Amino acid sequence: MFELTRYDARRRVRGSVYLSVGLSLLAAMVVWVYPSFAAEIDLDQLISAYPEPILQIMGIQTMASLGGFLSFELYTFGWVILLGLYLAYSTAGVIADDVDRGRMDVLLAMPISRRRLVGERFGAMAVPIVGANVLPPIVVLVGAELIDEQLAVADVLAVHLLSIPYLFACAGIGLLASVAVDRAAIAQRVALGVTFALFLSESLLTGTDAEIVGAIAPMRYYDPNAILLEGSYDVAGAGILIAMAVAFLVVAQLWFTRTDID
Repeated sequence: MFELTRYDARRRVRGSVYLSVGLSLLAAMVVWVYPSFAAEIDLDQLISAYPEPILQIMGIQTMASLGGFLSFELYTFGWVILLGLYLAYSTAGVIADDVDRGRMDVLLAMPISRRRLVGERFGAMAVPIVGANVLPPIVVLVGAELIDEQLAVADVLAVHLLSIPYLFACAGIGLLASVAVDRAAIAQRVALGVTFALFLSESLLTGTDAEIVGAIAPMRYYDPNAILLEGSYDVAGAGILIAMAVAFLVVAQLWFTRTDID
């Protein structure tokens, strides 16, 4: 059991380590530059200079505290946008790439069902998703101590722990693209486009009459600002994201069982 998951997981370990190190360096840079920004620039006045649509899209509330600065510079940009797009893009190749390269017939010749193949390939995405959240919180907490700023340990751990369901939901979007399109490059572009469109729809439609449309966007249910600025943990939102990821997986499995492999 889970032979494909173990095989794919091992192949993703090195890349996941590089990803975690890269995000840790980004976190260290953001923490390191905060004292200079706070000392030389009125950060609240800087925010007021941003156009309102930009503030709404990026979810900027304040940068006058380290928590607010991290929420915008690191978590909204790094986790919600970049990491969400990366997971959607990376997962979009897990099925489509084998179909595109003509290897899927070999896999399906093994005593394994199509549903299991899709499920195990999706399960291997836990390696980059969890791996991306191992080193950065340590770097953030140690960096905050070094610059004499206060951050609640529970809040920092929560912002990373609650990002895991969000990233699985983004990966689910990529999985759907992977079974819907048999060209890996096209599937990856579709996953990127859909994920970014959902981010924009959630950001721009919040507070409007069409706000309900944004309910399908994973970004609605993961809010670094609420965690770091208010100490508010949206456990129900995490549950919705888990359900969303499971729904994407089930739909992808059903879709793939009904797809003809050329």
